[in-house]
Amino acid sequence: MDQEQKTRVGEAIYGRVVSAKDLGQAIRSKRKEIGMRQETAAGMTGVGTKFLSQLENGKETAELGKALQVLYKMGLELYVFPRSADPFKER
Repeated sequence: MDQEQKTRVGEAIYGRVVSAKDLGQAIRSKRKEIGMRQETAAGMTGVGTKFLSQLENGKETAELGKALQVLYKMGLELYVFPRSADPFKER
């Protein structure tokens, strides 16, 4: 995540996602913010510990459906919009 695009909420860091690594960092950050072990988070989100570990580490070939499932169950949302319509861009 670009340094200027990061937002700190509690102990978690969120922001613009431009890579699989960024997505994984956001997921790991949320998991740690709520004080959940990886094994517990994997069970809660319906994926294996290995998958969650790889996702958090930015595996570029992680299955999209499972990644979206993890985001949803962890209370995170993903938005897609054209760069020209970026609601977060400074005006």
